[in-house]
Amino acid sequence: MIASAAMSAIPLVIIIGPTASGKSARAIAEAQKRNGEIISVDSRQVYRTLDIGTEKTPLEARAGIPHHLIDIREPEETYSAGDFVADATALIRDIHARGKTPILAGGSHFYIDALIHGLTPETPVNEHLRTELASLSSEELYTRLQALDPKRAQELDPKNPRRLVRALEIVAQHGTVPKRTPPEDTYVCEWIVINPEPEVLKQRIDARLEDALAHGLIEEVAAVRARVGDARLQELGLEYRIVSEHLRGERTKESLFPALSAALWQYARRQKAWLRKLAS
Repeated sequence: MIASAAMSAIPLVIIIGPTASGKSARAIAEAQKRNGEIISVDSRQVYRTLDIGTEKTPLEARAGIPHHLIDIREPEETYSAGDFVADATALIRDIHARGKTPILAGGSHFYIDALIHGLTPETPVNEHLRTELASLSSEELYTRLQALDPKRAQELDPKNPRRLVRALEIVAQHGTVPKRTPPEDTYVCEWIVINPEPEVLKQRIDARLEDALAHGLIEEVAAVRARVGDARLQELGLEYRIVSEHLRGERTKESLFPALSAALWQYARRQKAWLRKLAS
């Protein structure tokens, strides 16, 4: 537990863990026990129509528990850590003022980090740098970021060029990781960490992936692609990126499951690494 001595500190329950670990179900169970409301900490569940690929809990499975920060943006729009901090701060205050327990659950750990420890200063867009970086592949962008800011690189999807370019902009502007802006509120945090053993987690990832493919993941990605185009689709996460390769004829349908399984496991390993840092 992380505690603050401030009298005004707001109690939070924060449920974290790698993908497919069972965070959503645990959040609902905790909300039922604690008279709580759930704030999603997921950088993609904010987008409408991204349902199967982001594993949103269906309305009928939410047990009547309010879920916040889900389906609040169109997929053409962007949503930043700063947006999350502003929205989550207001929601936490409101839930707490109504005598209920704010419960945060999700796998976007950098959102939690920004909420608890503060945001880094605003960094303006560097068009000259973006032009320079536009010719680099995701792998090249990631290698450059690893050399300049290995800590931040470890937290990011190495296949997401938008986030990699943004991280490189911040490094270019500030040289080193800039001081954070302190959060407006202080919190007493109760951490619930769900961290299954690797073999168990791999089985859960594959079972969930099989279900997603059987229930329309390809069709969902095709619909989103028709709406936002390939460039934006690359920014919406590995499921959408890899399935789009199939839709463009660059990958067979049969190769989708092993490619997605391997990518999701790598993502889960990065999340587990963050959990180890939290524990230390």
